[in-house]
Amino acid sequence: MRWRAVALASLGINVVLALGWLGLRRPATESRAPAPAVTGQAAPGSGGTNIVVRRQFFSWHELESDDYPTYIANLRDIACPEQTIRDIIIADVNALYARKRAQEIMTPAQQWWRTEPDTNVLQAAIQKVRELEQQRRDLLVRLLGTNWESGDLVNLPRPSHEGVILDGPQLGALAPETKQAIQEVNARSTDRMQAYLEAQRAAGKVPDPVELAKLRQQTRDDLARVLSPPQLEEFLLRYSQNAGDLRAELGQLGFFNVTSNEFLMLFRATDNLDQQIQLLSGNDPNTVAQRNSLDSARENAIKLALGPSRYGAYRDLQDPLYRQSMAQAIQAGTPEAAATIYQINLAAQAEQDSIRSDTNLTASQRSVELKQLELDQLQANTLATDQELPPEPPPMPPAVPQRTYVIHSGDTAAVVSMIYGVPVSALRQVNPALNLNRLRPGDSLIIPSTQLPPGAAP
Repeated sequence: MRWRAVALASLGINVVLALGWLGLRRPATESRAPAPAVTGQAAPGSGGTNIVVRRQFFSWHELESDDYPTYIANLRDIACPEQTIRDIIIADVNALYARKRAQEIMTPAQQWWRTEPDTNVLQAAIQKVRELEQQRRDLLVRLLGTNWESGDLVNLPRPSHEGVILDGPQLGALAPETKQAIQEVNARSTDRMQAYLEAQRAAGKVPDPVELAKLRQQTRDDLARVLSPPQLEEFLLRYSQNAGDLRAELGQLGFFNVTSNEFLMLFRATDNLDQQIQLLSGNDPNTVAQRNSLDSARENAIKLALGPSRYGAYRDLQDPLYRQSMAQAIQAGTPEAAATIYQINLAAQAEQDSIRSDTNLTASQRSVELKQLELDQLQANTLATDQELPPEPPPMPPAVPQRTYVIHSGDTAAVVSMIYGVPVSALRQVNPALNLNRLRPGDSLIIPSTQLPPGAAP
């Protein structure tokens, strides 16, 4: 690191100067003998110059110590400037807590099998970050005093290329040199992808999916030269296009919550096949046949990875109607009733299609049939979820057929009232367009259902 190089260079210059001075003052036979550090006055007659003699050979490991106070004392023993000591200690403590954050914090990004972040994990990660940051600051205060931050010249924030987060059981434990190599691979990959997209845009062309797949494959090859197979798999599970597409595919199913092991098995089963599918170009018969064969192999691989029961659920949830049925069952608190509700909804959908395609029904009749079907479906789903049916509305009184009377010569409203046993006021109410005082032969009177006893006065 830069600060170590500066410190070593400074020490080397001091040693060379001391050796040169000693070579002039001491016999050649003494120049190889290691001498302890001696500080004092020169002998009388030597000019009275104070000298500091340090031993010739030492390594940086003799200065470093796992105990920070000892480490600081060793740096001061070799007259290391205080600002340099501060920079060295701050950088070392920051590196220590960077490793702690990478290895001790579980972040939502590490749960690569989840389609939605776990809010509990996020809150725990935030709390842990705060705890480690407080520990870091407390340690620096103990070592360097309360004003340590004002002298932090080495570790001030600087703009840098945005990289990937390397934490978790595999990536968090990587050596700093390996992490740096990964960030460089990622930066080159981003630059290549951006350059291609900009070139296509400038040419007025749509990006070719096959070319994009080749660029992603190049990034994988670069990473494989830096990471071991388990480390590469961890990286791909979190950051690869195929893993992201798999998460989106499972997320669309709504209720298919995979475990970490299930997602891992699905990724291993589909990743290679997905890469082959993405590299196929064209729609000629041979390419179509290859694509169909790979799609079939992918489906079989998923079936083997999940096992019969889970694969059945996976297939069921491909149907939007089944997902709707599952939502109804969960909302009712009876998820086990999803299959029954699905069968009810499936039958209702078929009957609905039949009603809508029946040309013998009028629009009014079709509306009545569909409404009755909706009520029957609701009732069946309610019973399937063990819920109580709502009380049935009281039965409607039977409708009395509408009657009319054609006025003959000599008929009056009073005559019609006596014939049908209805009051004249009721006749007037249901026949607002007629003047009952001036009825003419041929007029039609609607007879209301209100009845009067025979012979009663209107």
